[in-house]
Amino acid sequence: MMLHRHASSGAALALLTCLAAFVTGAVQAQSWPSRVASLNLCTDQLVLTLADRSQILSLSRLARDTSISFLADQAAGLPMNDGSAETILFDRPDLVLTGTYGHQEQIALLKGQALEVLSLGPWADLEDGRGQIRTLARRLGHPDRGETLIARIDAALERARGIVPVRRSILVYERGGWVMALHSPLNEILVHMGFRLHQEALGLGQGGVARLETIVTMPPDFMLVDAASSQAVDNGTALFAHPALAGAVPLEQRLALPGQLTICGGPSTPVAIDMLSAAVQARLR
Repeated sequence: MMLHRHASSGAALALLTCLAAFVTGAVQAQSWPSRVASLNLCTDQLVLTLADRSQILSLSRLARDTSISFLADQAAGLPMNDGSAETILFDRPDLVLTGTYGHQEQIALLKGQALEVLSLGPWADLEDGRGQIRTLARRLGHPDRGETLIARIDAALERARGIVPVRRSILVYERGGWVMALHSPLNEILVHMGFRLHQEALGLGQGGVARLETIVTMPPDFMLVDAASSQAVDNGTALFAHPALAGAVPLEQRLALPGQLTICGGPSTPVAIDMLSAAVQARLR
């Protein structure tokens, strides 16, 4: 009789445990956002990759711009928002994704109206990017998709490891002569490949403008530019066609990547790494 009573108590306890697990799972499932609004190009790319399409309420107006949006084709057919807090409040999303620059007033207003806001800034480095991917994937209820994207990035990095046999110098040169700071995801990738960053030789470790005269007298072995720089359409791009720069760093010493691969960290990152690896290997043959 005592044995039967203990068995009954054990069965009841097991049932309660199962019910508790079911309720906990149901609460967690219900807490996943079903109306996500993105106000930033880079969060557009991440939510398109990590969320169910049915979870996406709206994307930023830049999401369909093929010149800068890596996933412009996937954004087709989804609603766009104008980025204003008023519009977002009217739409009543249960999660708002923003960048960290230029959205401070909107963020304050939206949070003041009890909306959940997740702000994701430019990646400080690749590890920061991995953290952002995991954070958003978990919040959306799809942690496995975050790990899949991270695995794709890490696999591309492994393929690119040490492909530059000698530590040749490289300078990432942007429109208007701008040079990024040493610590950036793109520079991290270049160092991983075996390059030596030429910013140090130019005294621009924190970034800044590299004058044409300086580059002509101290040219890097290679230069990484935006693929669109091959066409001089304004003063910012005319620099790349300057005869002095062509003499110091001729076209065969220039590597090019489309802007939509480098403007944001995320699903474009493994594609950018592989494309850059292929260009480097073609130049070093």
